Amino acid sequence: MPNNSAGSRSFLRSSLQACSAAAFAFAALAAAAQPPAAAPIVLHAARLLQVSTGVLLQPGEILVEGERIRAVGTSVSHPAGAHIIDLGDATLLPGLIDVHVHLFLHPGAEDLQTVQESVPWRTILAEQAAKADLMAGFTAERDMGTEGAGSADTAVRDAIDQGLIPGPRMRISGNAISILGGHEDAIHYNPAQHVFSNADYANSADQLIEVIRAQHKEGSDFVKIYETGTDSIIDGALHTPYQYTEPQLAAAIQEAGRLDASVAVHATGEPGTLYAAQAGVASIDHATQLSDETMRLMRLKHIPAVPTFAIFAYFAQHAASPAAAARETALLNYKIAEFKRQVAAGIPFAVGTDVGPFPHGTQAVEMELMVRYGMKPLAVLQADMIEGAKLLGWEGQIGELKPGYFADVVAVPGNPLADITAVERVTFVMKGGAVVRQ
Repeated sequence: MPNNSAGSRSFLRSSLQACSAAAFAFAALAAAAQPPAAAPIVLHAARLLQVSTGVLLQPGEILVEGERIRAVGTSVSHPAGAHIIDLGDATLLPGLIDVHVHLFLHPGAEDLQTVQESVPWRTILAEQAAKADLMAGFTAERDMGTEGAGSADTAVRDAIDQGLIPGPRMRISGNAISILGGHEDAIHYNPAQHVFSNADYANSADQLIEVIRAQHKEGSDFVKIYETGTDSIIDGALHTPYQYTEPQLAAAIQEAGRLDASVAVHATGEPGTLYAAQAGVASIDHATQLSDETMRLMRLKHIPAVPTFAIFAYFAQHAASPAAAARETALLNYKIAEFKRQVAAGIPFAVGTDVGPFPHGTQAVEMELMVRYGMKPLAVLQADMIEGAKLLGWEGQIGELKPGYFADVVAVPGNPLADITAVERVTFVMKGGAVVRQ
C-alpha cells in the first residue's frame, strides 16, 4: 500500500478536529441536559422529637439542603423555590437504625437456605431485603453476617452507596467467625457431605487475626464473632457454652482496632458474656443472661446490650412443633425476666432485631417489645438512634435531627412517646436529603 504521509497527517488533523468538536458539542449538550441543583426542602409536621432530650417541638420543621439538615425548629426559613412537604398529624424522627440484621436470610428453613440457595440468588434477595428495610424507615443498619455468603454483602453495601440500588447506610461484616463445631457450623449434617459452616473458622487467637485480615481485605467494616452457642434452658436457667476466652477476644479486638474496626459478638449467656465484656467488645448481641459483674463492666466501658426480642418472639410463635414452641417460649420468658434486671441495672442498650429469619421491613416491632418488657419509649428511641449511631461509627452524622447531620428523616403517625407502635407505621422516609417514600 502506498504511504502518503502528508495526506495521512492531514486526515489525522481533520479527524482530531472533528472529534474535538463532537466532544465539545456532546459536553455542552450533556451540561444543558443536567437538571438544576436540587431545590431546598422544608419538612413540616405537627411534631418533631428531639431524641437526645425528649423535647417535642409542636409544630416541627426541618430545612434540608442537599444531603444535609440546615435548620430545625418550630419554624425554619423557607428559601425561594423551596419544596414544602406538609406531613400533617405526624412526628418527625431521625431515620430508624437496626444494629443487628441479616440481609442474606429470609423466612424459612434457615439452615437449608444457606445450603440450597446460590450466593448470586441470595445476593438478589439481599437487595430486596435492603429495600424493604429502607421503606420501613431504617436508614442505617449493621449486617451481622452473611451466613455463608462470604463477602457478598460488600457488593450490596457498595451498590447502595453508589446509588445503584435502594437501601440503608450499611456497615457489613462478611461472614461471622466461629470455632470448628461451634455455632452455625453444619453439625447436624452427614459429615461425609462436607457441608460448609455458615461462618469462617478460627480456633485460636492467631487464626482470629488471620481471618479478620482476610475479611478486611474483602471489604468488611467490622468483625462479628460467635462467642456462645447453642442455648438450652435446664432447670429454669440458661446454659450456653463459650467459644473464645477473654484473651482470644482481646487479640481479635486489638487486630480490629489496628484496622479502625470494632468487634461485635453473638453472646447469649455466661461466662461468654463476661469474657466479651472483659475484652471490651463494641456490643453484646442477644445478651439473654448477664451477671452482675458483666453488667458492671458494660456500664463502666459503655458496652450496649442488643436484646433482639423480635427474633425470640418470632421463633416462639412460629415453632415447627409443640415441643419446639415450649422450648422457644421458655427461652423468651427467661429473657424477659433477665431484661428487667438489665434495665434496673442501668446498662446501655442499642436496638437490633436479627431480622432475616422473619420478614424484612417488619422489625420495628423490636421497639414495641422493649417498651412492653420494661423500657420507656424515649429510652428505646435513644437506644435506637443515639446508641445505634455510635455503634455504626456515625455519631454526629446520623441519629439526631440537627443542623449538619445527614438528612435521614422519617415521619410516623401520632406521637411515639405516647404510643411506641407508631414506629411500625412509618409514612415518610428521607435518606440523605432524597425522598424515598411518601
